[in-house]
Amino acid sequence: MPSVMPAEFQAVSIDYLAVAPMFLVVAGALVGVLVEAFAPRAKRHAIQVWLTTGVLVAALVVLAVWSRDHMSITLGGSVAIDGVSLFLQGALLLLATIGVLVMAERFGGTGSDAFTPMGASTPGSPQEDAATRAGYATSEVFPLTLFAVLGMMVFVSANDLITLFVGLEVLSLPLYVMTGLARRRRLLSQEAALKYFLLGAFSSAFFLFGAALLFGYAGSSDLAAIATAIRTNSGDLDGLLLPGVVLVLVGLLFKVGAVPFHSWTPDAYQGAPTPVTGFMAACTKLAAFGAILRLTYVGVGANRWDWQIGVVVIAILTMVVGAVLSVTQTDVKRLLAYSSVAHAGFILVGVLAFSQSAIGGVMFYLLAYGATTIAAFAIVAMVRQDGSEASHLSQWAGLGRNHPVVAGVFAFLLLAFAGIPLTSGFTAKFAAFAPAVESGTSGVVMVVVGVLASAVTAFVYVRLIVLMYFTEPAEGVVALQPSVPSTIGITLGVAITVVAGVAPAVVLQLANNASQFLL
Repeated sequence: MPSVMPAEFQAVSIDYLAVAPMFLVVAGALVGVLVEAFAPRAKRHAIQVWLTTGVLVAALVVLAVWSRDHMSITLGGSVAIDGVSLFLQGALLLLATIGVLVMAERFGGTGSDAFTPMGASTPGSPQEDAATRAGYATSEVFPLTLFAVLGMMVFVSANDLITLFVGLEVLSLPLYVMTGLARRRRLLSQEAALKYFLLGAFSSAFFLFGAALLFGYAGSSDLAAIATAIRTNSGDLDGLLLPGVVLVLVGLLFKVGAVPFHSWTPDAYQGAPTPVTGFMAACTKLAAFGAILRLTYVGVGANRWDWQIGVVVIAILTMVVGAVLSVTQTDVKRLLAYSSVAHAGFILVGVLAFSQSAIGGVMFYLLAYGATTIAAFAIVAMVRQDGSEASHLSQWAGLGRNHPVVAGVFAFLLLAFAGIPLTSGFTAKFAAFAPAVESGTSGVVMVVVGVLASAVTAFVYVRLIVLMYFTEPAEGVVALQPSVPSTIGITLGVAITVVAGVAPAVVLQLANNASQFLL
């Protein structure tokens, strides 16, 4: 027998420090499952909160201290730990930590899906047992969150289409379940989860079919190999390339809620428990755009002239549809959902600039938008009327008179969404739009449409601010006092929004320095 094993049987080299944050997250998720199975019911929620937060913070520390010194393509070439993936993974862990702190409120509330203040009942007491039966203590959301974060971390660092698909499914399946956890609004929540699942299954099928075509074209699922095949192919298999790229992009554009693949967004955002909506809106968008960046810049960028104009049209439609439909909404969560659609278009403008500065601008936008979004949905979850979540716009009338702090924070976050100067939204839009202007005519057209769409969305946000401050208060509407973890989460989200608007240089420089892919 030969002394050297055949290549197909050789052991895969793994840089464990490079992928240590992902191992920490999956280990924490598995421990969380054991906690759900064996921990006493009265202590389960507190254990899960501390465990999940600790795991995410530990993974962030490991990433910042060790992983950044071990940038490499590892796990048999399937995972690339480079500047882009490290920045996006760090942003994911930070945003997920803020999201988990907001989720620390008991699901169920006094009549909806979130925010019964922690400490309202004593563990083990009849009140606590009643709360658990009513659905207040939905502690299974925490291991599901860790599994979703794992999939997102894989998604932004995947270096081949198979790993990209695995990351897509690992992040999607927990989100489908989490969307249906609003037990006090069971029909609406489960309907949203079913729509999200069915449309997500279609998008996964599109992605997989496109990946198969690209594999047939290049003879490999590796992104670098696909890029090499595009540059050197003689033309015999060109018929597989463009359909493959289009189908894979359809699967990814679904996850960011781009038009016309956005129909799940308002229903899922409205039906999911509000803290879950914030986590989903921020982190899923960040992960999906990270995958789009790697696919388009590393894998199929060499033939972008064939498919770029189609994505430009999608970006324009996404900005216009998201902005216009947000004007017609009467539900706060649906309004923020269509706002999210518009922001997906704004980010696509930066992606399509195809420059290193564009990569940094997009990553900065994703971090800034994510922090603002989680804090905004946390505020939405606090506002109640007659024990139920007050999501209709009319219920927010006069909130600034009775609850000036809550209304003031929410107004500031809305101004950040609108892109008003001295907020993160203004800096983020400038960072994404400036490279697009330099990229050519199509970039200028997209920026002009983006500015007009921003003006439309600004009208929507200002209208809500006027409603909160210049109308008579709605009867029975209150803003609940959040628990300490939620207060910390909201404070972190607002602080990032302020710092990224007033003094963004450090974060922008970090994003620009990290905007290089390993090939």
